[in-house]
Amino acid sequence: MIRVDNLNKSYGGQVIFKNAGFTVNPGERVGLVGRNGHGKTTLFRIILRQEKADSGVINTPNGYAIGHLSQHVTFTEDTVLKEACLSLPVNDTGIDETYKAEAILMGLGFSSRDFALDPMDLSGGFQIRLNLAKVLVSDPDLLLLDEPTNYLDIVSMRWLGQFLQSWKKELILITHDRGFMDSVTSHTMAIHRCRIKKTSGPTEKVYRQLLMEEEIYEKTRINDAKKRKEVEQFINRFRAKATKARAVQSRIKALQKKDVKDRLDEISTLDFIFNSAPFTGRQYMEVRDLSFGFDSEAPGLIDGLSFYIGKKERIAIIGKNGMGKTTLLNLLAGDLTPLTGTITYHKHLKLAYFGQTNIVRLDPEKTVEQEIMNAHPDHNRGIARGICGVMMFPGDTALKKVSVLSGGEKSRVLLGKLLVSPANLLLLDEPTNHLDMEATESLVEAVDAFSGSVIIVTHSEMILHALATRLIIFDDGKITVFEGTYQDFLDRVGWKDEKASDQTDSESQFLPKAKVNKKLLRRIRAELINEKSKVLGGIQKKIDTTEKDIMSLEEKMENDNNDLLDASVKGDGGTIKTLSKAIHDKKSRVDRLFIELEQLHNELESRAKEFEEKLNAASEQ
Repeated sequence: MIRVDNLNKSYGGQVIFKNAGFTVNPGERVGLVGRNGHGKTTLFRIILRQEKADSGVINTPNGYAIGHLSQHVTFTEDTVLKEACLSLPVNDTGIDETYKAEAILMGLGFSSRDFALDPMDLSGGFQIRLNLAKVLVSDPDLLLLDEPTNYLDIVSMRWLGQFLQSWKKELILITHDRGFMDSVTSHTMAIHRCRIKKTSGPTEKVYRQLLMEEEIYEKTRINDAKKRKEVEQFINRFRAKATKARAVQSRIKALQKKDVKDRLDEISTLDFIFNSAPFTGRQYMEVRDLSFGFDSEAPGLIDGLSFYIGKKERIAIIGKNGMGKTTLLNLLAGDLTPLTGTITYHKHLKLAYFGQTNIVRLDPEKTVEQEIMNAHPDHNRGIARGICGVMMFPGDTALKKVSVLSGGEKSRVLLGKLLVSPANLLLLDEPTNHLDMEATESLVEAVDAFSGSVIIVTHSEMILHALATRLIIFDDGKITVFEGTYQDFLDRVGWKDEKASDQTDSESQFLPKAKVNKKLLRRIRAELINEKSKVLGGIQKKIDTTEKDIMSLEEKMENDNNDLLDASVKGDGGTIKTLSKAIHDKKSRVDRLFIELEQLHNELESRAKEFEEKLNAASEQ
């Protein structure tokens, strides 16, 4: 549990938080939303004591562990597995829990062969994955995750979503992927106009409430302004009349007491509209028997790929990282030459390509305005300035040099260049990585409205469900073209790593195949049924007892948490210390009981299956 009250934070003249507050209760998984620059990461840094608030109070119970995904790489062990195991909580049971670290590493895309690698030899993306694995392994009381999916592929994202759905402790999550957030969280917390609003339910609910509140505020403001004007007219009209003096003074006092509601500032937002170029042909491009690889000694990334790009296509390239998705886009863009095969372009094709690696093509000595103006066919400065504003570079900020921009700002410059470039085919490589949730949805709407065709590399299932009508899939060591939506793919094919293997043994190992007489068979079945009843009944009794113990402890914890909140408000230090220890002890007991409960359920399922197989085998004699 964490409680924040009267939080204030400013940078110079920019107010980030003004008397903001919230509470995350036990077991709540909270999605944190808000525009870029409105304070999401700052809030995390304040909670982690990495940054000081100007004022305000953060209350957590004693011994409350907070884990967060660090972007800083500091490894001390010589293998990936040893590094991950460093974060395993200390346990006094003597049980080796290395399997927990292995399971999490595998879920995040590491193979068993990777366990022996030196962490410093990993790519930057996999080093961040290792950091993510370490914080998940540590099993903290509060988990803070800031854009954890940025370095994950789609399969790892699906695994992480399932992992977080089952998270029993507290979680605060920042992500630009609304679909991912809504699938994981139980509550949504919005940073809006320097305050924090929290509600139960998905992101749509909190946004709807904020919109409704602002509509009510604006109607009230207009109504108050109208009434104020009427009162001022009355005062000015009758101020000089002695017979009206009491009424005038009364109105003046009432006017002085009533606050003036200011007009709400307009919040900047990215608004995308792509510049469509005309196209009258049947297809933009045809790919035949395309093969490519960087290393002649190793298997190629792409082998014998053939497909075409017709009009109004929405093709998504999906798969794990490092399989060749960006390489395929570079081949289609003409930045790489195929080893074999052909790519045939229509003569009226106008291609625009957004890729993270294209950031290096920006001239560090040019301004934002110059970069966007140079991309416009008429080098129109007025249009370039307008796009700068849309890309959140208003006024003089459009005169910033590229060399001083952050990675996210450079991505916005690339998107701005894309918007002014006339095109009928867009190649988009993870275009939403540096966008917030609202900007991501604006981009999706613009792609949907674009009159040309689009090929997009993305790990966002929200985008895939919204846009994709065909797929190019890197999975199971090969590349395939799938005719259908992403949901069709999940329903009909699915990801290889998620397919459950059939381990059912069809041959009975319990009874001989020789004939037995019916009387003996009935006695065997009766003995099995009797044994089954005894064994399973005993296990079920233990399960019932354990569940009652858990419910009793959780009820006591809830009462203790309520008492702790009251003690925190009163500032009763002694009670806070006592209750915090009691909650921690009960929580540890509950955790151990859940482990026991899981083991009992597994035993019950295993023994029940064993008896069923024995009974089925007896029936076949």
